[in-house]
Amino acid sequence: MADKFFIKDAILKPAVHHESFEKLWETKWKAPCAMGIYPFMFGSIKDFEPVAQAIIKKGLKEPYDWDEYAEMFFPKAEELSRIAEEAEEAGEREKASEYYLRSAAVYRISRFPAPRSERQRYAWRVGTETFYKGAALMEHPIKQVLVPHRHGLLSEGATIPVNFLLPPSASPSTPCPLVLIFTGLDGYRTELAVWQRGWLDKGVGTIVVEIPGTGDSPAAASDPLSPDREWSSLLDWIDAQEAIDSKRIIVWGFSTGGYYALRVAHTHANRLMGSVSLGGGAHFMFDRAWLEHVNRLEYPFDLADTLAYKFGYSDLESFIKEADKFSLLRDGTLEKDCCKVLLVNGNDDEIFPIDDMFVALEHGRPKEARMVKGKKHMGEPDSFFIILRWIHGLLGLDGDWMAQVRGLPSKTKY
Repeated sequence: MADKFFIKDAILKPAVHHESFEKLWETKWKAPCAMGIYPFMFGSIKDFEPVAQAIIKKGLKEPYDWDEYAEMFFPKAEELSRIAEEAEEAGEREKASEYYLRSAAVYRISRFPAPRSERQRYAWRVGTETFYKGAALMEHPIKQVLVPHRHGLLSEGATIPVNFLLPPSASPSTPCPLVLIFTGLDGYRTELAVWQRGWLDKGVGTIVVEIPGTGDSPAAASDPLSPDREWSSLLDWIDAQEAIDSKRIIVWGFSTGGYYALRVAHTHANRLMGSVSLGGGAHFMFDRAWLEHVNRLEYPFDLADTLAYKFGYSDLESFIKEADKFSLLRDGTLEKDCCKVLLVNGNDDEIFPIDDMFVALEHGRPKEARMVKGKKHMGEPDSFFIILRWIHGLLGLDGDWMAQVRGLPSKTKY
């Protein structure tokens, strides 16, 4: 079985961070938290370190009681929200914004990787409200828009909540291009908002939208066709925005969102200038032999079970039995016409097999691709340079993508 995938024997080697939360914090999360990068966007290690130590002291480990896990973060999140409220009342907008966003970051990790329990669902709801309080106080406020889901089924939600931000220069007479960001399995619109200011500085608008089965997406999680309806509704709304140049829309899908970026490149080819799949799968990501092992690999928690939840299944075995229906190879998607496509991933990915990149390249129209040697899922940070350069070239931007990368890590002032 190990020879079935590119990573070979690595699929049989459990990662140490699955032994306990202490191992997760010390070997995988503490460093990115200190740097202010995924999954700790807008956060501060000053806020997370005491929570982490309390969880370690309590000895939490897999399988987690998700309500118990979530509750550990609430006192700190509430404390940060109170500081934000006091700052806002005092007219200190910058301070209030930072503390709201820091509070939202703590709520985020409490509902991580997905809001599967009552208290985690509470954390997602309150954390989202808190995020938008902070976003409203930014120099360039990020707004939430409820886009009508006109192509949705009666059983689906009526609106698609998105983050929306246009550069000040955008107008009907000078419409801007748009980067449409598809979020991932655990990073939602409240997190990938971290990319929006950098694109604004380049004169590019942004929309951040959640994929089916995550965040507040209205799309039916277990219906392979639901994303097509969601994107049709969203693209119709974008077409009606006179300040957006609808002929210059580029999709960028992160992780699981990369799977949807590859799909939309084929289902809505004539409505997109290009589409980027970063770390996305296509076919083997749904293979039983893969799904039965990934709970113990690179992902911080139980990846296969989280995917089952995301795709609308109550248990892993039920998902595995039907997962093949989501394959872009099996359903013929990859044989359709497509817009320009860029595929990027680390070749040692243990979340979605790099083998899926080969599947995408072997079918349909030719596509561009780059594997980042020696890197795991998404090939960060190298992948960001590759993708930004590609998008800058496609849109005719200034080519200074480093400025955008430098703005990503959270740097708290207070």
